[in-house]
Amino acid sequence: MVVSLKGDKEFEKLLSTKDKALRINLNENIYGTFAEIGAGQEVVRHFFRAGGASGTVAKTMSAYDKGFSDAIYGIENDERYVTKSRLNKMLKHEMGLLEGRVPRKKNPEKMFFSFANTVATIDFAKKFKGHGWMGIKFQTDSKQDYSEIQMHIRFHLNDAKSQQEVLGIMGVNLIYGAYYKHNKPRSLIKYLYDHIDPNAIEIDTINFSGPLFKDVDNRLLSLDLIKNNMTQAVMFGPDGKNILPAAELYKKNILTIRGSFRPVTKVNEDMYEKSFKMIMDKKGFNKKNTSSIFEITLSNLIHDGKVNEQDFLDRAKLLCSMGKTVMITNFQEYYRLSEYFNKYTDKKIVLTMGVDNLIKVFEESYYDNLKGGILEAFGNLFSNNVTVFLYPMLKKDKLINSDNLQVNNKMKNLYKFFKDNKKIIDIKKFDKKLLKIFSWKVLEKIKNGDEGWENDIPKKVSALIKKKKLFGFN
Repeated sequence: MVVSLKGDKEFEKLLSTKDKALRINLNENIYGTFAEIGAGQEVVRHFFRAGGASGTVAKTMSAYDKGFSDAIYGIENDERYVTKSRLNKMLKHEMGLLEGRVPRKKNPEKMFFSFANTVATIDFAKKFKGHGWMGIKFQTDSKQDYSEIQMHIRFHLNDAKSQQEVLGIMGVNLIYGAYYKHNKPRSLIKYLYDHIDPNAIEIDTINFSGPLFKDVDNRLLSLDLIKNNMTQAVMFGPDGKNILPAAELYKKNILTIRGSFRPVTKVNEDMYEKSFKMIMDKKGFNKKNTSSIFEITLSNLIHDGKVNEQDFLDRAKLLCSMGKTVMITNFQEYYRLSEYFNKYTDKKIVLTMGVDNLIKVFEESYYDNLKGGILEAFGNLFSNNVTVFLYPMLKKDKLINSDNLQVNNKMKNLYKFFKDNKKIIDIKKFDKKLLKIFSWKVLEKIKNGDEGWENDIPKKVSALIKKKKLFGFN
């Protein structure tokens, strides 16, 4: 009998990794397979050590040899092994075997699962820290269709053994969360870090699917990864599904435009279209090798100290409806964005920005947190492959561009250096009629029910705002 004392407060008990594995093992109906490639059988060993695993583990395997792996799961088009495609094939293949070899007639109450990971740990030279895909296909009722949780991880520890141990714990947390925390997906994400140092491993993509998660918006889960400091950048495609930033950016030319997009205006559209045309006219650029990104910083989502999630979803829906790929980051400073892109590509990077933003870039106070100050920041921001496309602004009916914008006196020579070296290039063929459009004014009109706001935003966007009643439209 549990003792309860006057004044006690309710709290959720944090189970040990062993207790989580044991609870799964002791449920006679939870039954499945483990397939782990690249980092040992680190997840399933927790279930063996907890005791009672014979009632849970139907099969465990590691196809380390590439030939064996290809024979079992097939050859990937890109001949890579640590990919989402490989994870999907592993989950599907192992579940197919489980269903074929454990007949439902004899096991009517069994809730099947297939757990898999495909991982590359730190290399011998310690230059590449490693990453991996992990997922579970499962059911919480034997008559139910399968649901899935898939995620991509990045290791930050400097030795393979420690990475393997962290992987094992997170795998147990995922399986336990799938069965006992699936009713609260956003809390489940936090539980993935139980007994793990947050600095040891990063989750930069996660997707929930299936009947248990039919009401889940994966874009909100992406936002949670940023808010909970589990990663610095997340990305989702036009279909609203989370995508791995590395896969989208790897060895690509990148065009990115940062904004609040609250809502998307004709100015945003013009900035993007004119920038895109400019890069397509350059040698080495084409639609296939260029990734266009609409970026929103977390600070741009915060109002009154909190993230307004409905406001975030409104913006996301509009950008997705326009067929855009959206990235949410924790990079308030542009140099951090540039640094992030350069981790994945050595191709050209174009940052499209307005005059106000460029002036801020040249403010020294912006870089007080850096030992090397503004020079260190500019070493990353204006690296060899980075160019700024500058969209002009009107100030008291005067056109401001790179030729006449004013930066701090101490920064003038530095600014001139970057301009003379064509690191800052004006967008010339802009639509001057649009320069008096400001998103905050458009938003104000929408909320107040004023007329004419439709003229300042793309037709598709205004139609969606009215249909979905976004941004307080009535």
